[in-house]
Amino acid sequence: MGVKSLPMKGRGFVCQECGHRFPGWLGRCPSCGTWGSLVEEVGEEPRRRPPGTSSPPPVPLLEGADEGVSRLNTSMGEFDRPLGGGVVEGSVVLLGGAPGMGKSTLLLQVLGALSLQGVPVLYCSAEESLRQVRLRARRLGLRGPGPLTMATASLEELLREVDRVKPRVLAVDSLQALYTSELPSPAGSVAQVREVAARLTPLAKASGMALFLVGHITKEGVIAGPRLVEHLVDVVLYLEHRADSPYRVLRAVKNRFGSTNEIGVFEMTDRGLQEVKNPSEIFITERPEGSPGSVVMPTVEGTRPLLVEIQALVAPAPGGIPRRTAMGVDYNRLLLLVGVLEKRVGIDLSHRDVFVNVAGGLRVSEPAVDLAAVAAILSSHLDRPSPPSTVVFGEVGLTGEVRGVSYGEERVAEAQRLGFTQCILPRSTARKVRVDGVRLLGVREVRELIPLLEGRR
Repeated sequence: MGVKSLPMKGRGFVCQECGHRFPGWLGRCPSCGTWGSLVEEVGEEPRRRPPGTSSPPPVPLLEGADEGVSRLNTSMGEFDRPLGGGVVEGSVVLLGGAPGMGKSTLLLQVLGALSLQGVPVLYCSAEESLRQVRLRARRLGLRGPGPLTMATASLEELLREVDRVKPRVLAVDSLQALYTSELPSPAGSVAQVREVAARLTPLAKASGMALFLVGHITKEGVIAGPRLVEHLVDVVLYLEHRADSPYRVLRAVKNRFGSTNEIGVFEMTDRGLQEVKNPSEIFITERPEGSPGSVVMPTVEGTRPLLVEIQALVAPAPGGIPRRTAMGVDYNRLLLLVGVLEKRVGIDLSHRDVFVNVAGGLRVSEPAVDLAAVAAILSSHLDRPSPPSTVVFGEVGLTGEVRGVSYGEERVAEAQRLGFTQCILPRSTARKVRVDGVRLLGVREVRELIPLLEGRR
């Protein structure tokens, strides 16, 4: 049975993770299972429609003029890409990421680029003073007078300035720091986050103003506050990276105006986040030539093909207890692939450590990484480098079969663009690919990789 929460009116204890409300304090939220997340709050009165107003009547869906989608180009291609080609006027964008990831830096750079184009922009900093924001802007080298900026955590003060300035783009940094005096709850509480989002979102849609909301994330890596916020907004972007990488990946996980799972790639420098316009070249530029255990794989993020390096190391296990370590790929998928190699190919890895890593700090979650990971493991185990100028991709099944994947021609074309002349891929996919200058080696089973790595085919 699901856990029912109480209505918001009156006092109660609200889970700061999932937003459910309970009459008394509990050590653990029965809804989401989080410990120590219930905080006493006073709920707001339910909203009522102002007298004399009514909703518009229903109309036939496909009748009427096609209004189309009006977008603002930020002049930062790696930022526009996850948005679907630019900022849609009247849209609400939620930008999340861990502390220190560069959310405020990226947003300030985007707003600075828009203000240079003459777009009326208002930036509300609810966490930093105006002096701190000005120092960051000068460090980033923003040109011109910069975006119109105010430092306040009061929603009422912000709304007054929005009504006076009437910007085309409004940015709030951050959603959890803004509060309304109409609620007694502290800033960042579930009630405050819900109310602030519910007040700003209809305003943006009614006025055609693009709204950016910066959101903190929890230790689980999701936007803090009630899930209602992610349902209210049109686009959800996450800025993420691995601790050992200078690169930041801007990933769209929700987009009502474009494709999801698109990414933009940035590099953190002393001048802020710089666009990586050719990420394929960046991620494989330091690949050691002729080293066993290194394989290049063309992955696809959204509709964008990227070349990444899959590395594997197979080494004797000290004490006879083997370890399996996956960085950038799914750990359970690695266990599955090791099992396939032992059962279907006859490779004994029971006394060997197996480490698999995606170089550059990227994470590859699609099944097409299977064949590349297997090739890297075999290359390290046999101590033979993969064939030169070769890329590998394909899905591996439990019986050792190699299954076809989507975007085969786009993957091969990206490899050909960067000088690769040979591709090991599923045989079913090879039949559909037409790219000149690339030799296609189609395989049906994992065991066919061994003669290819040994140069016997």
